[in-house]
Amino acid sequence: MKLSVIIPAYNEAERLPSTLHDAHTWLDKHLHDDFEILVVDDGSSDKTCESVRQLMKSMPELSLIEQPQNKGKGAAVRRGMLAAQGDIHVFMDADHSTHIREIEGVFASLKTHPECEVVIASRQHPDSDISEHQSWLREHMGKSFNLLMRLATGIDMPDTQCGFKAFTAKASQQVFSVQKLDGFSFDVEVLFLAARMGYQVSEIPVEWVNEPNSKVRMLIDPLKMFIDILKIRHLHR
Repeated sequence: MKLSVIIPAYNEAERLPSTLHDAHTWLDKHLHDDFEILVVDDGSSDKTCESVRQLMKSMPELSLIEQPQNKGKGAAVRRGMLAAQGDIHVFMDADHSTHIREIEGVFASLKTHPECEVVIASRQHPDSDISEHQSWLREHMGKSFNLLMRLATGIDMPDTQCGFKAFTAKASQQVFSVQKLDGFSFDVEVLFLAARMGYQVSEIPVEWVNEPNSKVRMLIDPLKMFIDILKIRHLHR
């Protein structure tokens, strides 16, 4: 079973090389050569692409997809998920706040629950280990977002925004081929679409570390996310 790991990146020249080294080392040890890592650069203005190209010389499983302009995390993840060649497609954040080893939980869940074709990490799972929390403001904004999300979409999940989600190749193709939101609310949209298409979703615990240099801008991005989730039903009538 080949694994595809998709990492969206925007101006991640400082953090991404460390993430790629750690992820590649772990994958090479546990999956040998049965994996690929796709970095999707979302129109970075720093040396993100250059740093990835340098690493590609020593990591044959690593490849780079370049977006011509900055469109948003949703657009970058969609591009990578549709380009992936593996049997399982998982996307994760460039800051490695959720370590690649959580893929073990994904494989275990797919084995235990073969009816599920989507597996998501949840920071609200009772068995999750959150070693460093977000600020009080970010956590409470997250809870408010989750409440509005439930009311707007009917999705009954306590954490839709953890940046570690896995799809079978079939589910990935069907969901992301019709997914439309380019911003951070795309997580909600793909779960909404998965449910509408009849895919069952398994939630797994996660070991998660808050990255203080988040790319989510306070006030501006949450407002855009609130507006986006109100559009989801209209976009997919």
